[in-house]
Amino acid sequence: MSSQLDKVKELIELRAQARLGGGQKAIDKQHERGKYTARERIAQLLDEGSFEELDMFVTHRCHNFGQEKKVILGDGVVTGYGTIDGRLVYVFAQDFTVFGGSLSETLALKICKIMDMAMKMGAPVIGLNDSGGARIQEGINALAGYAEIFQRNIMASGVIPQISGILGPCAGGAVYSPALTDFTIMAKGISYMFLTGPKVVKTVTGEDVSQDALGGAEVHSSKSGVCHIAAEDGEDAIRIIRKLFSYLPQNNLEETPLVECNDPIDRLEDSLNEIIPESPNRPYDMYEVIGAIIDNGEFLEIQRDYAKNLIVGFARFNGQAVGIVANQPKYLAGVLDCNASRKGARFVRFCDAFNIPLVTLVDVPGFLPGTGQEYNGVILHGAKLLYAYGEATVPKVTVTLRKSYGGSHIVMSCKQLRGDMNYAWPTAEIAVMGGAGAVEVLYAKEAKEAEDPKKVLAEKEAEYNKLFCNPYNAAKYGYIDDVIEPRNTRFRVIRALQQLQTKKVTNPAKKHGNIPL
Repeated sequence: MSSQLDKVKELIELRAQARLGGGQKAIDKQHERGKYTARERIAQLLDEGSFEELDMFVTHRCHNFGQEKKVILGDGVVTGYGTIDGRLVYVFAQDFTVFGGSLSETLALKICKIMDMAMKMGAPVIGLNDSGGARIQEGINALAGYAEIFQRNIMASGVIPQISGILGPCAGGAVYSPALTDFTIMAKGISYMFLTGPKVVKTVTGEDVSQDALGGAEVHSSKSGVCHIAAEDGEDAIRIIRKLFSYLPQNNLEETPLVECNDPIDRLEDSLNEIIPESPNRPYDMYEVIGAIIDNGEFLEIQRDYAKNLIVGFARFNGQAVGIVANQPKYLAGVLDCNASRKGARFVRFCDAFNIPLVTLVDVPGFLPGTGQEYNGVILHGAKLLYAYGEATVPKVTVTLRKSYGGSHIVMSCKQLRGDMNYAWPTAEIAVMGGAGAVEVLYAKEAKEAEDPKKVLAEKEAEYNKLFCNPYNAAKYGYIDDVIEPRNTRFRVIRALQQLQTKKVTNPAKKHGNIPL
């Protein structure tokens, strides 16, 4: 009869076997590709020594195509929980060394188990994807496994933060789980995402395209918007996930973590008093404004290379995490278009779901005109941003720096969309439209009949600008709470956020609204 020591020895051997995944050869191959193994990635992600692995001895149950002869402990995914900066988080990392990380029924069950635990405990889930897709030998069971994961992604949406790291292939049905999560971080050079691969594309459409050109990190971060942050490599992706995590609460019932702030709240930024150019058509860089007013200039931008006319991302004011939404006059004059509206709307809704206050910096001349935009549904996409701001119940502080015209004024967190504190710089122009456009509508007939039409229009434009292209007209009606000195912006925003900490607003009881998708 074997002694207890023998049984302990057997356990230790089995653990060592499980930790080897697909074996040393497969691990070496993974390293040759410039990729880390699942366990190495988890070690980089979590606080040292905090990882508790679950389901290490799970194996697949498939008896088709000789699969019963190939059984590996853990079955292609490493799951468990640990901490990041001392905060609980649930993690799964697909193991490419085991059957190419392909999804089996049991692999899906392992992922579902920790997602269920995360929901029960109210803690975020981070998934590190590196998988060849469904395990074809398991047929419909693999598909059912994907659907089980997707259902949990949907139920967890808006309840706990969900972050996806794409650190290898992610193709076919597998792409839908990251798409359902809150943030997708891809690593350049080693990761790609697509529904149908280059071979199928070639067969069906005749297009010749590489994996990277079809679904690489750069494509998805600049063209499709699927990727929120493109990292330089696998290690950088993990570092970004840790950074992103630091801004988020554990769940939808908690506040964001407070960080000690050593940046004075009353720090004056004199450069802001001169940043707006004299000519209304000249651009300036909104990043300079953001960097000047936030804590220590630290800004984590989301979707930096997609729809650059709108900037979104996380920062802190006096140690409190906020979401920033800002027009970028340096790109397309800061206009709103289909992509910028979608980008902004999704970010606003995420912040609202997780109690993250919104600071909106406005300099928007309007929506981008043209058939391309209208045919692509700019009306619907603009309505998404409008809907997101109107629905949001978190503290909302808006600062209008320069232009804020027409419909675009409304959708950028105006007073009537329940903006809590709406400030304007003295350079703000809040009007139905810009002076030049307005006088062409109002005085077209008069100019036509005049000896010098240009002179008439110029005089009327100056008159219009004096009357309407300033913040005081809006302030007169209480639509702007105060006109502030630009260099005081940081202090005023922080005071507003402090005041709004006890804000309580609830929307009417309903199953859910019908956002114009």
